[in-house]
Formats: sequence, C-alpha cells, structure tokens
Amino acid sequence: MLKLFCALILTLLSYFLSGQGFENKIDSLILTEFNEANVPGGVFLVAKKGKVIYRKAFGRSNLELGTDMATQSIFQIGSMTKQFTAVAILMLEQQGKLNVNDPVSKYIADFPNGNNITLHHLLNHTSGIKDFTKMKSISDIAQKQMSPMEMVGFFKDEPVDFQPGEKFEYNNSGYVLLGYIIEAVSGKTYEEFIKEHIFDKAGMQNSFYATDRKIIKNRAYGYHQKADGYVNKTIINFSVPYASGSLMSTVDDMFKWQVALKGNLLLNEKQTKKAFSKSRLSNGEMIEYGYGWHLKEINGMESREHGGSIFGFKSMGVYIAEKDIYVIGLSNCDCNSPTQIVRDIAGLF
Repeated sequence: MLKLFCALILTLLSYFLSGQGFENKIDSLILTEFNEANVPGGVFLVAKKGKVIYRKAFGRSNLELGTDMATQSIFQIGSMTKQFTAVAILMLEQQGKLNVNDPVSKYIADFPNGNNITLHHLLNHTSGIKDFTKMKSISDIAQKQMSPMEMVGFFKDEPVDFQPGEKFEYNNSGYVLLGYIIEAVSGKTYEEFIKEHIFDKAGMQNSFYATDRKIIKNRAYGYHQKADGYVNKTIINFSVPYASGSLMSTVDDMFKWQVALKGNLLLNEKQTKKAFSKSRLSNGEMIEYGYGWHLKEINGMESREHGGSIFGFKSMGVYIAEKDIYVIGLSNCDCNSPTQIVRDIAGLF
C-alpha cells in the first residue's frame, strides 16, 4: 500500500511539474513580444478538449488610467469578424433563404458583373472586386456614418482586379457585400442578426458590434506606437469596416464561439463542413481558404486559423481539430501581433 501511495504521489507530482513546464513554455513564447508591464498588452487563452488550460493577461488595458489588462478585457477583433459573417450566410442557407451559388445580381441588380460573381466568390476571396481598404479615397469616408448600401456604392464601380474564380486575393469588400445581403435576406441589421443568432445562442455575453461611444465594461483601449511613444488609436466609423471587421469580443467568448462551432450549435454538420472546406480556382488550383477561415497546417496537422487587424488592435485564433486545441490571442496595440505567437503555441501540441 505504501509503495502504491508513493507511486501515485510521484505520478501526480510529475503531472503537476509537466503542467508547470508547459505553462512556462507558453509564457516564454508570449513574452518575446508582450514583455513590458506599463505598455499596451494582450490576453491569451489555450483550450484542450473543451477545457481551458491556460489564460493570462499582459500589460495595460488603459495607459492613461494605468489599469492592468484583465483576462476578461474586451478587444476589437478586426477581420476575425469574417468568421461570424460567413457563418451567418451559412445559417441563412441552412434556413433555405439563400444559396452560396447565388449571383450577387440576385440581391443587387445593377452590380457590375453581378451575374458572374457568386456568394461563394465573396466568401473565399476569389471575386476580383476592388478591396475598398486599398482605395486612396478611403480616408474620405473613414469617419463618416455609412449605410451598407453606401459602402457597396463606394467600391462597386471600381475596375475589377481579375475575373471571378481566377485568383485568391484577400478582400474586405466581399464581406461588406455579404453583410448587406444578410440584412436584405433576414430583414434585420447585421448587428441584430449576429447578436440574436450567434452571440445569444453561443452565450457570448461580452461580444458586441464595435462602438467608441457606448460604455462597455472591461473595454481595452487601442493604441498605436510612434517614435516618441504610444498614442490613442485613430478613430474610424465602424459602419465602414462593417461586416468585414467591426466586432468586439473576449478570449473566453471566442472560446465559446469555437465550442459552438464544434458542437454544431449554430450550423448542422453539412453546413459546418462548408466553412472548413478548401475550394478550387477556375484553373483547378486549390486555395487554402474556406468561408471565413484560412485552412493551413502546423507541424503537419491541419489548422483552421484567422487573424485580424484594425486601428489599435490585432487578433489571432487557431484551432487544431485533430487534437481539439484552440488558441486565441488579442492585443490592444497594432504594434504587437499575436499571430506567430498563437501559431507557435498551437505548435507545442
């Protein structure tokens, strides 16, 4: 009995120490970038098989008030918004209200080349439509309140970069169009649809359509880094990035999002598979993008990943289905990217 007891104690001690070692490895990866106390920072979460095994905050959430970052801090997630837009489209398809093979002209009759551009092309960045973030005139509207139709009108008559299906080229305009279509089909605003059909269903109580005016408890403030120090982020009107980049969330809510996707809470298995399936260009070449996710590999294992960047914030999330590992990192300075750190953490597994 004594030998058994000692063996058990040694096993538990070994498990505890290996856990500590693993935590130290994660810490060391994060501290390569987020290694100062009195500057903007970030929050990181790691979950394995549905359970959080690491959650830590680094740096400051507000430099002027000197408040520390907290694990429940709320960040703008930038282009990770596209995951939610893509799933919203698939939800509407599941309800029989649209089809991803529908042409854009079905929803905007006068859209140039709209008979040949499908929702599928918008979802996987193969439409060829001009990306509005690359237009020089973007500064003219960056702080204006724009309706979804006004945003579409801003870029719709621009010359195309290529014909639909010819190339993969990351494109924010396509997701603005998808936001407009979500509103047209559902009869709700994009903000209302995402809250009612995704945030509320997944229990994401600390996720919102971004705003600089509403009081949001635990908000992390965004910063830029200049040669002489940090400055507050550039102000934009969130009706401009809209369905391509205007959501806010926490690491715990983003984990709830992953759990909801894995458990088919929001989509059935068939629709979920569409989001995570690679597609081919017109020349037969396979692209590493589904609907709202990059589909890559980390250490030989398939990964679903996406990052985001918007004034003052950067974000990155990776899911390894084979190991049921989810890693998410959120930063409140666009000078600090969590992208490689998150991928390296996932690689530890």
